[in-house]
Amino acid sequence: MAKVISTLFISADGVAEIDPDWHFPYFDENMGRAVTEDYDTADVLLIGRETYDSFAGAWPEREAAGGEDAPFAKQLGDIRKVVVSRQPLEFSWRNSELIEGDLLDAVTALKADAGVRGVLIPGSISVVQQLLAAGLVDELRLLVHPVAARKGRRLFDEGDAPYHLKMTATEAYPTGVIRVIYSPTAAPATVGYDEVKEYVPEGQ
Repeated sequence: MAKVISTLFISADGVAEIDPDWHFPYFDENMGRAVTEDYDTADVLLIGRETYDSFAGAWPEREAAGGEDAPFAKQLGDIRKVVVSRQPLEFSWRNSELIEGDLLDAVTALKADAGVRGVLIPGSISVVQQLLAAGLVDELRLLVHPVAARKGRRLFDEGDAPYHLKMTATEAYPTGVIRVIYSPTAAPATVGYDEVKEYVPEGQ
């Protein structure tokens, strides 16, 4: 079964709607390597309309320009792109298609498709939120920036139940960025103060 992986740049206070002013100063070769690893996990990109418009408005031109980022631009152009949109779209970027029917049903089908190795969701906060709520995200790959953005859309929205996560990998970069990979996990057993009071520091 294919993994569904979300990859996000995120601030220390949970804002995943990036602002270039606090994002680009921390982008270095380590973050570039992490992004490359994330994209190498997948043969399908699942993206929302806003992310698609942003990507399609930049990467085809960068591929055509033949600059140092042209190989990555070609990789994005070549990969299958499944776009989530409530409105019809006319695609100008190759290998792009509109999701058919319900998002959750479509992602469940992608996960079960033997011809799909992995599904990567870059950005696309609302898509990630819906799939997290439905239990369809296998990994959250977060590049946590050492900045409190204080405004912008956060990854974790308001809800009735917490998301419990298991950390499977972590890496700290010289810039202060921390790469953390989480996978969903079951809630821990209920614990109260009586069970932890033996760990409370003793008075000096």
